[in-house]
Amino acid sequence: MAKKEITTVFKVMATAGEATPGPPLGPALGGNGVNPGQFIQQFNAATQDKKGKVVGCVITVYQDRSFSFEIKSSPASALLKDAAGVDKGSGTPQDRNGGKVTQDQVRAIAEEKMADLNAGSVESAMRMIEGTARSMGIVVEGA
Repeated sequence: MAKKEITTVFKVMATAGEATPGPPLGPALGGNGVNPGQFIQQFNAATQDKKGKVVGCVITVYQDRSFSFEIKSSPASALLKDAAGVDKGSGTPQDRNGGKVTQDQVRAIAEEKMADLNAGSVESAMRMIEGTARSMGIVVEGA
């Protein structure tokens, strides 16, 4: 079999198991040569176990207009908002009024995202997650 030549690689964020071909996902897919209906069907089937969470996806488009995709973990900010029980972070992070998370919750988030982070250990991944929490105004208790 001949090697497929890659024409485009791009990233999108979508709600797992509930993606639709409407904006903003449909135009991003169509503009890069991906059939939105076909992608949505495969994406929703692959992410059924994470239904309702926002996940990242790296899509590779080949010269024959076929594609492949890789599902990434949810963004740290979305996981922190869920753990803190807030809808959004603080507009003024220096005030620290964006909610609270525990050290155990930070560890769980770091372990979940470990494959997608550039960290050598869970402790260094936890420091990355704590930095994200700090920028959102979320207080990490016990840190």
